[in-house]
Amino acid sequence: MSNLRRLDLNLLLTLDVLLSEHNVTRAAQRLNLSQPSVSVHLAKLRDIFGDPLLLPGPRGMRPTKRAEALREPLRQALESLERAVSPSTPFDPVGASDTWHLAASDYSESTILQPALSGLRSAAPGTRLASVQVVPSRIARQTERGEIDLAFHTSEESPAGLRRRILFAEHYVLVGRAGHPRLKRRPTLAQFCKLDHVIVSPDGGGFSGVTDKVLSKMGLTRRVVLSVPHFLFVLSAVANTDLVAMLPSRLVRDSDSLRVVEPPIEVPGFEMAMLWHERCHRDPAHQWLREHIVSSV
Repeated sequence: MSNLRRLDLNLLLTLDVLLSEHNVTRAAQRLNLSQPSVSVHLAKLRDIFGDPLLLPGPRGMRPTKRAEALREPLRQALESLERAVSPSTPFDPVGASDTWHLAASDYSESTILQPALSGLRSAAPGTRLASVQVVPSRIARQTERGEIDLAFHTSEESPAGLRRRILFAEHYVLVGRAGHPRLKRRPTLAQFCKLDHVIVSPDGGGFSGVTDKVLSKMGLTRRVVLSVPHFLFVLSAVANTDLVAMLPSRLVRDSDSLRVVEPPIEVPGFEMAMLWHERCHRDPAHQWLREHIVSSV
């Protein structure tokens, strides 16, 4: 480590060329330096390594055993450094083999990942995508550690310090099965409160949500008879029973088995955000993935 502190990149570049040319004059020409400058570099290198490195010979200079041992590791190190500092090459999705990890709820999988999937498979057939359960409290740490590349969460509840892009604004609609006898038309507020509701409770077991907060301010309550942790179970439940649910509109916009009406109460919607860490913000592959998702929703 003490020798490393005494080195600078110019000395290593000079040594690499000297080990290739075995001649100070030719090395100076390749490095666009004067011959005395190369000789000074060589003297510093000899002092640092405690070895002559290059000795006079009948046909130029010949490397010492120490120099021969340095040749290949030094070349590899300089090539790695060159790749590290070179401008990023454009991302080629056709030949890419990246594996992306995306944190999403079942709602995000249905409304964001599924619409993007067909185009992703077509444009980047060699890539892989892993969808993992989003845990809001872990998003910041997971993105920082590189455990996930993107996360999808409501903008209002997203952790600070992450890059974000709003994908869309969502609002709630009242949903029941097709042919539901009490949803032939928009119900009144009183009728709405008497319906049997199912609610999504991500934390498990809750029987109150944003709709209930609005009703409470009006001095009203509704009948919540079923609480489930995932949206997809709600879709099945309301399609096969007389239960109803207040659901984000994008989740049910293409369903023929459901009856969708505007509720008699105004419930605040939310903005859906795509989140990522600063460390991958300028990565060409990551940029391509983000833009593909934005164009798909």
